[in-house]
Amino acid sequence: MKTGIHPDYVTCRVHCSCGNEFVTRATVPELRVELCSECHPFYTGRQKLVDTGGRVERFQRRYARAKRR
Repeated sequence: MKTGIHPDYVTCRVHCSCGNEFVTRATVPELRVELCSECHPFYTGRQKLVDTGGRVERFQRRYARAKRR
């Protein structure tokens, strides 16, 4: 590997929107994320819908209408 071209790999504190904080290593000293392993639906088994502009509700209405046919 060439010297001097790679970023520094430092200790990083990660802050999730659910309030969870943990320490890992990355090229930046601090990260803010929306989902982590403590609140992600895949890992928790709970469904968390993030509704942006009513898209989830609109999809559910459309799906219910298609299901009736």
